[in-house]
Amino acid sequence: MIKRFSMATVVILIAVAIFFGTQIDNVFSGDNIYFQLNKFKDVLSLTEKYYVDDVDTKLLVEGAVSGLLSKLDPHSVYIPASQLKRVEEEFKGSFEGIGIEFDVLNDTLIVVSPIVGGPSEALGILAGDKILKIDDSSAVGIKREDVPKKLRGPKGTRVKVTILRTGMKELIDFDITRDKIPIYSVDVSYMVDNEVGYISVNRFSATTRDEFVEALMKLKNKGMKKLVLDLRNNPGGYLEQAFRMADELLPPGKKIVYTKARRSEFNEEYVSSGVSKFQNIPLIILINHGSASASEIVSGAVQDWDRGLVIGETSFGKGLVQRQFDLTDSSAFRLTIARYYTPLGRLIQKPFGKNISEYRQPIADGEEEEVDNIDHKVESDTSKPRYKTPSGRTVYGGGGITPDYIIKSGRITNYTAQLRGRAIILEFTNKYFERNGKEFRKSYEQDFIKFLNQFEITETMLDELVNLAKNKNIEFNEEQYNKDIRFIKTLLKTQIARTVWGNEGAYTVFNRDDEQFKKAISLFPEAEKIAGLR
Repeated sequence: MIKRFSMATVVILIAVAIFFGTQIDNVFSGDNIYFQLNKFKDVLSLTEKYYVDDVDTKLLVEGAVSGLLSKLDPHSVYIPASQLKRVEEEFKGSFEGIGIEFDVLNDTLIVVSPIVGGPSEALGILAGDKILKIDDSSAVGIKREDVPKKLRGPKGTRVKVTILRTGMKELIDFDITRDKIPIYSVDVSYMVDNEVGYISVNRFSATTRDEFVEALMKLKNKGMKKLVLDLRNNPGGYLEQAFRMADELLPPGKKIVYTKARRSEFNEEYVSSGVSKFQNIPLIILINHGSASASEIVSGAVQDWDRGLVIGETSFGKGLVQRQFDLTDSSAFRLTIARYYTPLGRLIQKPFGKNISEYRQPIADGEEEEVDNIDHKVESDTSKPRYKTPSGRTVYGGGGITPDYIIKSGRITNYTAQLRGRAIILEFTNKYFERNGKEFRKSYEQDFIKFLNQFEITETMLDELVNLAKNKNIEFNEEQYNKDIRFIKTLLKTQIARTVWGNEGAYTVFNRDDEQFKKAISLFPEAEKIAGLR
């Protein structure tokens, strides 16, 4: 029997349903995106209409977008249009200009180094040259941030620079045609001895894998049988380039990295192809607190598969993947879309809370002790998740890659930090070459090994450095100076080498006194053993 309702009853039921539906919608849709957008629009509109002073709505919106992303995680960020081109240049691997590294010292624009392959190098511009004019306008007193505006420009355009060179009385004019300038992610590659090759990589840009392979082949042709890959202070970059680098070092069929996301289209898995000629070369990777993201993918894959040794200090701990979304006003934002995991399933991301500045701080000095950590017992009393490598070693997730051998880099004193940070080392070197450049080049330029083994930093040179620092209002601290004296000498000799022989000379000098590097060289027998190569 069907029970019929009166029209009044139906109206009441409809009203009740609408009422409860509205309430349920308010309960479950309080974060409805349209409601929130209207809320933001109201605040922005009322602010623009009633605020006591004129307001820059563009600035307010950019601040709101930055604030929105900051509530998500430390790596989801807004990039204003004014910064986007520079940021993209760093990772695309090139820009257009005259091709120099520069600094501004005492109001003078100085060429630190011409970039290899650029138009300035081709024309013979040298490290230490002083640029006095740009297009007949004085460059004396130019601000550092204004230099790129003057020297960069579209490929094919021309710029004239007037240079004062040490040892020459007359000024030299260079008419430079701007070109595409490579930004190398491989800083240097050289043979340490007859067997060991060394490659340093500073970022993972669009060209990193190709640069890495080129460096590997160069060293192979020079007789390389073992490799030190230096990823210290490498903040990462493109995940795909990290996979491709690791692919050059691993045998076939090995998972390198995989990602997990809320949206399935962002789930990815990368597996080695095994086509590389370097999958069996004894391998050591150097990392430190500044090694992050893509650097941790490479070192994590090598560690998970017992492919080689990881040496240095625990890496930063960034296991989040970002995707860039371009906006209509030529700005962009990078949004975290996934987490990445090492082959064994380790999440490398370290915890982060509300204090982003604290999150970005590296592990404090003293939190890690130098130790043989091949079995990773140093982490055994933690609550981090545990994983087993093919050889049966235990490794840990949840906060960076902890090395197989923890070797501390050492901390310099505040006095030495100021010598570096305020370019006193660079300025001293420029002054040194102004007085001694001709004689120095005559003695050493054609014989780097002679320089490496015979050239010494004298007490007279050190006294001049200290006096130069005093003139720059850096107060002399005898205790700190004596503590760092060996490192200060290394810095001076490194900069002198860089002026004449570029990065290869500089790294060769610096690494000879680098405790992490020296330890790495001594551990190749252990690296071969763990990889099953002996």
